[in-house]
Amino acid sequence: MASTFDQVGGASAVSAVVDEFYSRVVADPRLEGYFTGTDMSKLKAHQRSFVAAALGGPQEYRGKTMGEAHAGMGITSDEFEAVVAHLAGALTHCGVPEATITTIAGALAPLKGQIVGSEMPAA
Repeated sequence: MASTFDQVGGASAVSAVVDEFYSRVVADPRLEGYFTGTDMSKLKAHQRSFVAAALGGPQEYRGKTMGEAHAGMGITSDEFEAVVAHLAGALTHCGVPEATITTIAGALAPLKGQIVGSEMPAA
């Protein structure tokens, strides 16, 4: 059985998804501030490596853990959900089948606790 990485089209598809994903994220007023002054080419390279490894590709991700990469950023649950929605939109835009998108979203869910910072309680 082919890996999810192969099912989505390999490295070129992952690259297209990452480009589409970041074009959506940086255009989102809720999220754009997180990327001010960021070296986007470096960030995209890390993201391509992370996504490829997460999808079962041959690459080994050697970057920071999700907790380390997002520490102190104060990311809220709503912002995390917005990022997941943008990823799903990018995957759909790039022709990834819905069942595969659901699998990917399921793999991201456990990362929420590592990424979301302390939030103010709802009033």
